[in-house]
Amino acid sequence: MHTTSKGHIIQLDGIRFIAVALVLIDHLLADINTIPFGPLGVTIFFVLSGFLITRILLKSKEKTASEPGGFKKYLRKFLIRRTIRIFPVYYLCIAVLYILDVPPVREQLAWLALYGTNIYIAVNQHWMGVVDHFWSLAVEEQVYLFFPFLIFFVSRKNLIPWLGFMGVFSVALRFYFYFSGKEWFVSYVTMPACLDSFALGGLMAWLQLYKTDVFVRLFNKSWPVVLGLLSWILLHYISKHLGQKYNIANVVLDRLVSSIFCFFLIGRGVIGYGGLMKFFLENPVSVYLGKISYGIYLYHNFVYNHFHSGPNHPVVRFFNKAYRNFPELENYPAFQVVSVCIFTVMIASVSWHFFEKPINALKDKYAG
Repeated sequence: MHTTSKGHIIQLDGIRFIAVALVLIDHLLADINTIPFGPLGVTIFFVLSGFLITRILLKSKEKTASEPGGFKKYLRKFLIRRTIRIFPVYYLCIAVLYILDVPPVREQLAWLALYGTNIYIAVNQHWMGVVDHFWSLAVEEQVYLFFPFLIFFVSRKNLIPWLGFMGVFSVALRFYFYFSGKEWFVSYVTMPACLDSFALGGLMAWLQLYKTDVFVRLFNKSWPVVLGLLSWILLHYISKHLGQKYNIANVVLDRLVSSIFCFFLIGRGVIGYGGLMKFFLENPVSVYLGKISYGIYLYHNFVYNHFHSGPNHPVVRFFNKAYRNFPELENYPAFQVVSVCIFTVMIASVSWHFFEKPINALKDKYAG
């Protein structure tokens, strides 16, 4: 396992890069792509969050549970660290969009400010334009509302049944939504319907901390990763032949199958890949892009959105000017994709170095 001096697992940054790249590919090629790369990328983030948050909380519980006021210290540390890492750039983004009057930010400000965009989407059964992607951030914040309590008050031995219940309940809820005729995205964005991803991440953390030998045996080979990927491909091959666009395979089973694939993908990364995969995940470019992946995810839909960026949008105007001067570029979607990725990385880099990173440095000071 390749870690920094602070215990940061290097290859997980590379996996974050894979996750955000899948989302960008899905969104930027929305008019021609039919492979659900974006949902897979989001699932990687969910399983990874489940692993990292459970790991952090279990370690914190071990240090504080026996102390006077232990739960208060435990909860305070978690909330401060999460708030410092997540809130500032999120609310900065909302503030800028509000000032620029980008729809529907002013109209739906309360839903955005309270991390309720996924609830809004599920209840109203329609999307929210350029802030569509905030639904996954809302899911994570809603998980953080109860997960610290679950980890602290449930014993180590009983945590696994609870995680198992979360996973089964999540799949059952997606079945219910599907057979009750809800729109497909209700299953996709509702927090309880995402819990199998977080539960598998939690199981991974528990195994790493308390069953190290089992963890190593489970993740020290790469073939389960390949098998998991092939299972995901097979599921979507079957889905394409079921006769309807949104079916039981991609609405109900996709998140479970992709979560299992991500379980092995991430677990293997914790142990450490070798060969070409090691080179890719530990490459400075992959590590850096993984490090700023939160900003990339946050900003990419505003840099350019295939469905919602109007004719006066700066990037649309850039493309129109480029196509006037070089008409042949219009036949190459790669030009648009590469351009948007470069613009997004530039903005995310500025955000990271001049806003996120300085604020992030406060975590140890105020949550120690």
